[in-house]
Amino acid sequence: MNKSENVNCQSIISVGIDIGTTTTQLVISRMTIRNTAPGSSVPRMEITDKEVLHRSKIYFTPLLDHHIIDAAAVSGIVEEEYRTAGLTPGDIDTGAVIITGETAKKENARKIVESMAGLAGDFVVATAGVNLESILAGKGSGAAQYSKEKRRVTVNVDVGGGTANIGVFKEGRVIDTACINIGGHLIELEPCTDKIIYIADPARIVLRECGFQWQVGDRVGIEELKTVARHMAGSIVEAVTSTDISDMTRELLMTPQLKLDYPVEIVMFSGGVADYVYSDFQPISVAQVSRYGDIGPLLGWAIREESARAGISLERPGETIRATVIGAGAHSVDISGSTITVEDTALPIRNVTVVSPFSREMPQSPAEIADQIKRAVHRVISDGSAESVALAMEGPKTISFQAIQDLAEGLVQGMAGFISKERPLIVVLRKDCAKVLGQTLQLKLGHAADVICVDQVEVGEGDFIDIGKPIMGGRVVPVVVKTLVFENLKI
Repeated sequence: MNKSENVNCQSIISVGIDIGTTTTQLVISRMTIRNTAPGSSVPRMEITDKEVLHRSKIYFTPLLDHHIIDAAAVSGIVEEEYRTAGLTPGDIDTGAVIITGETAKKENARKIVESMAGLAGDFVVATAGVNLESILAGKGSGAAQYSKEKRRVTVNVDVGGGTANIGVFKEGRVIDTACINIGGHLIELEPCTDKIIYIADPARIVLRECGFQWQVGDRVGIEELKTVARHMAGSIVEAVTSTDISDMTRELLMTPQLKLDYPVEIVMFSGGVADYVYSDFQPISVAQVSRYGDIGPLLGWAIREESARAGISLERPGETIRATVIGAGAHSVDISGSTITVEDTALPIRNVTVVSPFSREMPQSPAEIADQIKRAVHRVISDGSAESVALAMEGPKTISFQAIQDLAEGLVQGMAGFISKERPLIVVLRKDCAKVLGQTLQLKLGHAADVICVDQVEVGEGDFIDIGKPIMGGRVVPVVVKTLVFENLKI
């Protein structure tokens, strides 16, 4: 990395690549990473400055078919943009590739990793299933930051071409997610005409509810389209505000519905249709609303209407169109071997998603610990966003025998079903207690799963970590922490 003279400060060049169902874009940035707690035993590495060096044009995502990315073509885009920016792969320290929507398949991620070899120092490649996509969208739009600054429960609804991803944030942390099959591209029309050229299966559920039997080739009127858009928008509003949902909304949901055991205080909309939610756009004709070849503008209008009808308190996010990930800030940490528990056979591990299950103080009972862990881990594993996770936490309030036993029992119960011989139990603690906790976990798990327990590391929800094999005679394991950086990140 391009380190400055001060060992507590690093300057790195990072690339962010956003690959969606429809479009792909790339941003190259320079970031400054500084240890903001240099006198502390636990370094607190934060991104203190960022500068966008180059922004690509927006490309249509190169696909071999409807779901498989043309990885070679993506690499070609990256190489071309490097040349345009006057940079070589050797100039790039880190990178982040976020694959979302229908293109977020494991096979795609593997091909991207292979094709990106040699294009950057160290890439994070995240395939965002619907739950992780909800989290990323809320961070990118600024909803997560808003909930932290204003101390209000904030719901971000990211409405794209085929889905609406819902993320609920409290004090900057995600507390709930959901996804519903509603988007602006579910019905396609010839641009600036009233002729239907495509109807997606979820749209047919809505059409059935409206009593319409449209087919490709039919011509439709503006009032009929308004009816369909209102039904779509109504389902989104219902999913955000009510546990008593209609059969249509239940059929359209791709995930369990929101728990709603919290007040919904602020709602934000981001994504492709969001500009129409916050504008004074009024639909007059089909030719007007189909200018982009779909019903996106009309859906945005309908969301505004239905939100007002439901009395929702709307706030415009910092970014409406999804904020691009501009790279990954990365810093290295060395951990003293005297405070860790690791299984050599489980290392090295790379690009493991970090999950923070406890929003404030850690619960005391094993059952409560397990419940919060299950909820947090389920968000990123259930939809294929991650194959394994690292649990980040402060550690017990008081480091006593009973507290360690209770935490270990909660970890084992909470991670049951998520760990195996192939998926180790990975715990990252801030407090200096990894060795005793790790040994306790080993006793409880036996040979069911490997244990990796490290401490005195500062990581956050949504970070990625690498842990290398022990070095220096087994006394130290090298750890790299990588943080996704969004363009609207407040420094």
